[in-house]
Amino acid sequence: MSGEHEHFIDKVDLEARRRAAKVIYEKFAPVIKDVLAGRPPKLVIPKRTLANTVFDPERGILVLGEEMLEREFLDLGESRRFMQTLLMAAIIYQSLIENEYPTIRDLYYKGKHTIVYRDLRGRRQEENTWDEQKESDAVIQDVEVFTGLFREDMLILSKEKGKVVGNMRIRSGNDVIDLSKLGHGAYAIESTADLIEFIDVDAEFVLVVEKDAVFQQLHRAGFWRKYRAILVTGSGQPDRATRRFVRRLHDEYNLPVYVITDSDPYGWYIYFVYKVGSINLSYESERLATPKARFLGVQMSDVFGYGSKKPYLSDSERKKFIIKATDRDVKRAKELLKNYPWIYKNPLWKREIEIFLKKKAKLEIEAIASKGIKFFAFKYIPEKIETGDWIQ
Repeated sequence: MSGEHEHFIDKVDLEARRRAAKVIYEKFAPVIKDVLAGRPPKLVIPKRTLANTVFDPERGILVLGEEMLEREFLDLGESRRFMQTLLMAAIIYQSLIENEYPTIRDLYYKGKHTIVYRDLRGRRQEENTWDEQKESDAVIQDVEVFTGLFREDMLILSKEKGKVVGNMRIRSGNDVIDLSKLGHGAYAIESTADLIEFIDVDAEFVLVVEKDAVFQQLHRAGFWRKYRAILVTGSGQPDRATRRFVRRLHDEYNLPVYVITDSDPYGWYIYFVYKVGSINLSYESERLATPKARFLGVQMSDVFGYGSKKPYLSDSERKKFIIKATDRDVKRAKELLKNYPWIYKNPLWKREIEIFLKKKAKLEIEAIASKGIKFFAFKYIPEKIETGDWIQ
């Protein structure tokens, strides 16, 4: 691959482009051979369906099952998706060899156009390649599972959500960045997290905080400096880059990972996205999920106590900060207990959700933090880690 602008692009990106372009070419070459030989072209792709998503208890992650689908060009029910898959692959391949950095939004616009054709009766017809971005996003996922590449491997960019700060140095592109010297700011985790080189890490654990505001409080309070932690936030539901960054810290440096979210079904689900992966993107779990991630809090037993465990909030504080659970919250909690074996087979998680259903109350992280950032950063978190008051 060559081009007049190639000398401006760092070597890591260039090598990633070459690898991805080679894989795409090799995977789709049989389709071209079938067409040239007069055979009906088809694609055999793993099914990305709920029914074909299974929990692997040995690895502790969600994975795609073994069911496959055949997408044939001459099958009227599959021809549109067949066309979309080849169109998207062609756009991505062209972007790779031309040293472009498309976003998923760019790919939507590059492929969106109207096809004019004649039906069997000779009537003029029009059809869009795709109508909405969610349709083209799903096609990108098809390309991922068919090629075995992730969109990050193909230099497809997305909005950065995650942030990290701590005593570590990384190389991004041609620059070395010290994540301990960013002032009150933090490093925004880039989309292509696997192209980041970890130069050195001086930490004892990773603390993942659901909310950006709480992340900032802990950062300003100097939590990560005192306890030698790598502090991370996914700013709510984490993106793929944040999950990959956390997984790499765990794998490459054997760092325990602790997660703090709100004490409600949606906060718990965020934790499980870090831990086992997501149902919609189960084909990514092998690389993105961290099965040994530990749920530090906020736990329902932190609020109401359990057995000999004393609550962190007094009666007056609890009445002040708890929020009444909605019918939707209750329904979601019951779904967690009924549908997800990695939850209902864990007695500690069963306890937490049963407390929630009994009390019909939830608590946000800020309720604990409202006792004071010093209490939250220098008592609540370290005490729970030291005593092993977490759930895995």
